[in-house]
Amino acid sequence: MSIPNHGHDATASHGNLRSYFAGLLISLALTLAAFGAVMTGKVPHAARLPAIVVLCVAQLYVQLVYFLHLGAARSQRQNTAIFICTTLLIAILVAGSLWVMHNANVNMMPMSMSAQDAINRL
Repeated sequence: MSIPNHGHDATASHGNLRSYFAGLLISLALTLAAFGAVMTGKVPHAARLPAIVVLCVAQLYVQLVYFLHLGAARSQRQNTAIFICTTLLIAILVAGSLWVMHNANVNMMPMSMSAQDAINRL
């Protein structure tokens, strides 16, 4: 029994061993750079957080391209679009949750105020 071919090569969008190895090496280098930025003290204290954020974003990009195979290639446009929509929905959900929690915190009764004092202020 043969597997039907649906007009495209099933392995066309997947990487080869060389690209996986390159992604692994780049990921390890970025991880070691982030570790070194914190542990060696060569990066000034005020610049550590921005350095880690930049290395984190670079790490995310490397993993998306080398391991999840997201890119601008015609065969990957649908996967990339789905990833972008999912990321946008998660960002909206997190931002909305933070907004609701912030407003709930601002509008709560202060802990130093008793229930009777709150009623008297009305």
